[in-house]
Amino acid sequence: MTHRAPDTTGPLAGVRVLDLTSVIMGPVCTQILADYGATVVKIEPPDGDVMRHAGNKRAPGMGSMFLHANQGKSSVVLDLKQEEDVRTLREMLPGFDVLVHNVRPQAMRRLGLDEAAVHGLNPSIIYVELTGYAEGGPLHGRAAYDDVIQAQTGLAELFSRQTGGAPQYVPTLIADRVTGLTAAHATIAALFARKSTGHGDTVRVSMFETMAAFVLADHLGGASFEPSAGAMGYSRLLTPHRKPYRTRDGYIAAVVYNDKHWKSFFEAIDDLATFERDSRFQTAPARAENYDVIYGHLSQVMLTRTTDAWVALLEAADIPCARVNRVEDLLEDAQLRAVGFFDQRDFGDGGQRRIVSRFRSPAARNNLATPAPMLGQSAGELEE
Repeated sequence: MTHRAPDTTGPLAGVRVLDLTSVIMGPVCTQILADYGATVVKIEPPDGDVMRHAGNKRAPGMGSMFLHANQGKSSVVLDLKQEEDVRTLREMLPGFDVLVHNVRPQAMRRLGLDEAAVHGLNPSIIYVELTGYAEGGPLHGRAAYDDVIQAQTGLAELFSRQTGGAPQYVPTLIADRVTGLTAAHATIAALFARKSTGHGDTVRVSMFETMAAFVLADHLGGASFEPSAGAMGYSRLLTPHRKPYRTRDGYIAAVVYNDKHWKSFFEAIDDLATFERDSRFQTAPARAENYDVIYGHLSQVMLTRTTDAWVALLEAADIPCARVNRVEDLLEDAQLRAVGFFDQRDFGDGGQRRIVSRFRSPAARNNLATPAPMLGQSAGELEE
């Protein structure tokens, strides 16, 4: 059974990517490049990427976590503990535009696959190094995982600051995925620059620094200034009332945000007098000083109607809102179905449900992803 990708379209059609990544962060980066039309050849050890065993599966080595970070790629098995296979990899390098790895830098040096060595073999290649911590700091070279990064960047503690409870992790691999997304677009920028310079470059993206920037963009707060202009943290995001609102029979998400929204909200509930009497609701500067009060008021009012009643009322008032879905609900979501979000073409692969490319372009309208590859499925790449 083979899933060799058809000729692809898209902005990166013709770009060849050598993928030495594993787990989630690196594969997310290279899958985005594949979504954009690049040919991605994933190099795996004889026992495969460890994520092949994570999540539900119908076939050994084809776990759901692997499937959704590796679709549209091919797989070649090389044992980089063997000199012959390292030599084979080096021989492949001149045929690629990009090399992406999330191997510790010291290990790449031992393999003779560090930045200088790779550019010596292919001066035009874009060398992309994904690490836990940036070069120059005391943690560089240390392994990093999503949970650890969520803790180190203050993200886990923000939950306790908001709720008064214990620190918590976001129940998705947010650090891996944000860093992979950042790396993908840094790689695309380097490819764009190569058109002008004619030579390769090195791109380094680290998980800790990427997520520190992600968190602090919202929560640097008063520390944005020297001397400090107040406490860190964005009060709108940290009020305990910023959460799905309890209704009479369930929950709803509603964002009553700007001046028009607030006036429309009070008109819709037939309580315009409260809006006109209380200046804390009327302007953005006033609301910014009183998030606990205004969101606390919403949380009490939301208890007075059912979820269906609120959806009808808020939509009529043009106030953004939504029922609180379970992830299972997304499988039959009308919006996702209408735009063809899932690709379930039959490749004889046991019925994989694939998420299609996240970008839309008339030039790439037929660029649907092929399934994630079986281990070693595309050994023919070695002959290209």
